[in-house]
Amino acid sequence: MPDPLYLSLWFPGFSGPEMLPHAFAILQQFPFSAQRPGITHFALHPVSWNEATVLERRFPLGIDPGQAALLAAETVHEDYAYVFEGYWDLWAPDLTKESWVLKPALVKFIVQGEEFDDGAYQQTGHVEVDFGPDSFFLQPETSLSEQTSEKIRENVAKLVEFSKNVQKNSGTSARLLWSESEESLAQKLIARLQRMQ
Repeated sequence: MPDPLYLSLWFPGFSGPEMLPHAFAILQQFPFSAQRPGITHFALHPVSWNEATVLERRFPLGIDPGQAALLAAETVHEDYAYVFEGYWDLWAPDLTKESWVLKPALVKFIVQGEEFDDGAYQQTGHVEVDFGPDSFFLQPETSLSEQTSEKIRENVAKLVEFSKNVQKNSGTSARLLWSESEESLAQKLIARLQRMQ
């Protein structure tokens, strides 16, 4: 069963005016999909996840991350969360499961003010990147072959490169790649690829 995969990021300073420049620095490192480029959705959540959004905008053709950050900057509050959605291209088997295609996969960037949801950022990060299910990186429903192994490695390499670029270029003080399962992605990946040996 796939588990959601997250990258939590913490910063040494994340007060009101620092929030969105940090978020923008992360978005600049993201390899957006060629098929569905840019930010496709933005939502503004006040106080906690239990409250209704105060603003939601969809961008079917995608907008530049800088434009999205400027839109968010119009309403900066330490008790708000800002959710940006975009896509990146990952390898997935086609419907026949005989060949592979680059497919846009949804990623959410959740920027949490330090007063949002009783300081939830302490557990999940000032910025939490939600990669969706880890199945793109494990392909559990696909029989293992050289090609499957190669495509899994390419997807994982994209994940690792993004994580490293964020660490290097956005000023984070800590990062954590995690899932809701007790097993890490690395453990699952090793177990999956060892079956091929």
